[in-house]
Amino acid sequence: MDVPEIASLATSMSQARTADAIQVAVMRKAMDINAQGGLQLIQAASNAAPRNPAHLGNRIDIYA
Repeated sequence: MDVPEIASLATSMSQARTADAIQVAVMRKAMDINAQGGLQLIQAASNAAPRNPAHLGNRIDIYA
């Protein structure tokens, strides 16, 4: 190997590491955004008011 080939290879490897680091950072950010969205959905579901009156759904009629 001559010097230009070694320099070219080192540059390529450095660019590949940088690209990998960027991809990992973007993936982590996307996962964080998804997790926040999931938490918001869970909180919204737990804060929902029941639609039925309190006396409905307390008994099961098994003698029909």
